[in-house]
Amino acid sequence: MKNTVKPKNCKKIIIISFISISFLITLASINEIQFGNLSNIRNCAIYSPSVENSIHPVIKSSEEDEIRILVGILTLADNHERRHFLRLVYGTQQVVGAKIDVKFVFCNLTKEDQKTLLALEIMLHNDIIILNCKENMDKGKTYTYFSSLPDMLKSDDLDAINPPYHYVIKGDDDTYFRLPKLVETLRPLPREDLYYGYVVPCPSMDPFVHYMSGMGYLVSWDIVEWIKDSEIPKRHLIGPEDKVFGDWVREGRRAKNRYNAKWSMYDFPEPETRCTHELWPDTVAVHRLKTQEKWVRTLDYFNVTHNLKPSKMYHIP
Repeated sequence: MKNTVKPKNCKKIIIISFISISFLITLASINEIQFGNLSNIRNCAIYSPSVENSIHPVIKSSEEDEIRILVGILTLADNHERRHFLRLVYGTQQVVGAKIDVKFVFCNLTKEDQKTLLALEIMLHNDIIILNCKENMDKGKTYTYFSSLPDMLKSDDLDAINPPYHYVIKGDDDTYFRLPKLVETLRPLPREDLYYGYVVPCPSMDPFVHYMSGMGYLVSWDIVEWIKDSEIPKRHLIGPEDKVFGDWVREGRRAKNRYNAKWSMYDFPEPETRCTHELWPDTVAVHRLKTQEKWVRTLDYFNVTHNLKPSKMYHIP
């Protein structure tokens, strides 16, 4: 006798088979999703920063490693043209791995027109520091400059960078600093208790005997704070400002780290003296640029306009 299946039973078998197949498809889908998620988790682990850093050396960002320098150029309020010129000289220099702020420093204003003209400069450039002092050369202007900076630059922001600068420069407005070269020489040097510049007198090469020339010298931020807080500078303000500065650090037993930048810093070759030599590539600063001709000769030697891009708007041979 042949086995027969009733139509009603066939219908049940078809429904059960359909449900079983659907269940298997759903289960397979769930497993595929879980496997995919597991694969993604593994990928995240492989490429996570923590794993990468455990294999490869950590490279500091440029912001973490950059040198911060304040260049204070001591000048006079009425020297508008010189400031505009120096903004060109320093504004076109490109420095990698350093943050350098160039500021022009002088004492209180004394004329009505200065209030308007200086206000315009500040609004446009924001690069002027006006000290609370009477304009002078050898009666404490250098002290006022350095001692004012800690309070002037103090921030109430708990996340503010501290110190605001690693180094502070006191420079003349007839000195040309080549900022990339300056940064290059500073990289291997300490960031504390540092006194850097051109040792005087000219034949001397020992930075611990005398002091640094007024063409421009640099100190680390801790010395700036010491000048503000110490009684030693306050008792000795009158006299040749750069010699007086050397007296301060000697009496206070400061600046145990000293760097003589001679002969990368020097006076312009003409007129020839014991403090001069010819212009050369390994230059940090050139001093006594008293005329436009000397500035132009110096800038031409270092080919400072080599990055000038050609344009239909001008023709410069």
